[in-house]
Amino acid sequence: MKKAILLLLTVIISAGILAACGSNEKANKKSGDKKVLVMVTSADYPPFEYVETQKSDEIIGFDVDLAKAIATKLGYEIQVKDMDFGGLVQALKSGQADFVLAGMTPTEKRKKNVDFSDIYYTAEHLIVSKKDSGIETVEDLKGKTVGVQLGSIQEGKAQEINKQVPIKIENRNRIPDLIQEIKSGRFDAAIIEDTVAKGYFEKEKEFKGFTVSDDPDEAGSAIAFPKDSELTEKFNKELKEMKENGELQKLVVKWFGGEE
Repeated sequence: MKKAILLLLTVIISAGILAACGSNEKANKKSGDKKVLVMVTSADYPPFEYVETQKSDEIIGFDVDLAKAIATKLGYEIQVKDMDFGGLVQALKSGQADFVLAGMTPTEKRKKNVDFSDIYYTAEHLIVSKKDSGIETVEDLKGKTVGVQLGSIQEGKAQEINKQVPIKIENRNRIPDLIQEIKSGRFDAAIIEDTVAKGYFEKEKEFKGFTVSDDPDEAGSAIAFPKDSELTEKFNKELKEMKENGELQKLVVKWFGGEE
């Protein structure tokens, strides 16, 4: 009888411990899922997002700082993942990420697949080429090979130019690939966002660039979210406050060294 009672107590106590452990693990998992947001980006776009390989493998930049600032205010942590620019929207649609921060322009085509925050930074396109290329205007691109990043707004700009001046458009996954193709002579020029291009001008002294006009309705960078995400409104609220209290401008000065 005593053995039976002891056995019964052991079963009850063991069941209680297991239930408690299961409950704690479930709560911790739920808490962890709630607190960590996955940000996907294309870390080849300094100073927006890039890796200083000689120092570490950490992704840093303006977009990363902006994401961390907003997430901290909302009580989240950020996990940053790197992938090719052309796959970022699909990553949102397939549930691999909570948001995209990658200097992405909210075009009408992209808006059909994802939602966007308000614009957080505005830049222009540059036609980048070697100083001895003889390319000074858009018309000088006639018959030339022009490189663009796959899936970028610059790819659309190249197609617009091609309607005015016949050019051969080539795309690559990463910005450094475009620069290398110009250096090797396979590309005559490339279309790159001005802020990013200027960073290369500091290192590649044989390069130059000129601004090409953009559609004002498709200018600027915004944060992308899955359709109907509750994060869109939350991020917009914090983004607005950062614009009003000067925090956003401080990040602009830190990473771009000038006024927005």
